[in-house]
Amino acid sequence: MKTSEFNFFLPEHLVAQEPSKERGQSRLMLLDRVYGKRTHTTVLQLADILCSKNFLSPSGEKPLLVFNDTKVKKARLIGKSCDTGAEVEFLLLEPVTRDERCITDSECRWKVLVQHAKRRKPGSRYVFYDGAGAQIACCEITGSEKESKFLKFDNPIDEEFLEKYGHVPLPPYIKRNDTYSDTERYQTIYARLTGSAAAPTAGLHFTRGLLDMFKKNGIDTAFITLHVGLGTFLPVHSENIEDHLMHEEQFIITDENASIIEKAVEKKKEIIAVGTTSLRALETCAEMKKENGLTKEGISLKRGWQSTSIFIYPGYKFKITDALFTNFHTPASTLLMLVCAFAGKDLIMESYKEAVKEGYRFFSYGDAMLIY
Repeated sequence: MKTSEFNFFLPEHLVAQEPSKERGQSRLMLLDRVYGKRTHTTVLQLADILCSKNFLSPSGEKPLLVFNDTKVKKARLIGKSCDTGAEVEFLLLEPVTRDERCITDSECRWKVLVQHAKRRKPGSRYVFYDGAGAQIACCEITGSEKESKFLKFDNPIDEEFLEKYGHVPLPPYIKRNDTYSDTERYQTIYARLTGSAAAPTAGLHFTRGLLDMFKKNGIDTAFITLHVGLGTFLPVHSENIEDHLMHEEQFIITDENASIIEKAVEKKKEIIAVGTTSLRALETCAEMKKENGLTKEGISLKRGWQSTSIFIYPGYKFKITDALFTNFHTPASTLLMLVCAFAGKDLIMESYKEAVKEGYRFFSYGDAMLIY
C-alpha cells in the first residue's frame, strides 16, 4: 500500500493554531463505521452520546473509556551553536538510559530531534542561556541514529531543569512561540507520570466536569501511561507503508487498571480508546487465551512496564478496541493510517473531506472524531 494514498487536501487556515477558547468546547464528528453515517455535534455532548444505544452492551452496560495519563515534559530547548552563534532548537525525546536518570553525576545523554539535523555533526557544541542571559547548560553531539541525534550535556538535565528552562513542545505546524497558557492547555487534566515529548492530544478535550458526568452516568474509566515519542509522531518517508519502521515507546498498565478493563470485556462493555496512543497500548498488551479462541472475551492484559513498536494500518485485526475517540490527523501519517485501519480507508478519507468542507479544525489543538 502506497503512502501517497493517505494524502488529502487541507487548507492551511484549518490547522488549529490555538486551542478552543474553553477546554472541551470543540466540535465532534460521530462516525458510524458500519453504516458510514456521520453526525456533527460537540464534545460537550459526549456523556449523553455514550449513554445512547450505540454504545451499550447487549445487557445495557455503559462503555469503558481508556485514557493515556502520560504527562508532557517541557522538552524543547533553544540553544546557540558555539561555532556560528546560530540559534538551534532541540526536542529532548528520552534519556539514553531509558530510566530518566543520568549516567553519572557529571554527565547526561539524551536522544533528541534537532533542526537541520544533517548539519549537526559529532563534536558540535551548543550553549543554553536563561532569560537573563546567564549560561545554564552546554552540550555536545556525540552520535546519531536515523532521524535522531545523541547529546551529551556537561551537567545533568532532569525534569526540574526542563520545567524551569524548557519550552512546551508544540508541534511544528503550530506557527507561533509557546505561551504560558500552553503550559496548561497542552496537557491533559489527568496527566500523572512525566515522560512525553508530545501530548496525547485526544485527551486535551476532556474537562473535570465531563469526567464527573461520566461517573454520574455510570461510564467507567481506566488509564494506561504511554510516553509519546518518535513512534507516534515520526513522518512516514517510505513509498510503501509496509517499509516504515516504528520506534519503540514505553508504556505501563497497572494491575488495577488491567483488571478494570478485563472485567469490562467480560461484561461485553464497549471498550473506547481515547487517542491512538491508548489504542496502540491496548492492542499491544492484549493477549488471547488459547482456551477461548480468537474472541474478545478470551483477552487478558499483560501488566507492568512494556514497550510497543506496533504499526497499525489497513488490514490489521483489532483485538480489544470497539471505538476510538481521536483528533483529525496529518496527511500520510501513521496516525491517519491507524484510523483508516479502524474504520476503512475510503470511509475515513471521505470523512476527512467532509470535515474540511464543514470547517473542522485539524491536528493537536483541533476538533475531534468518535468512531464506533
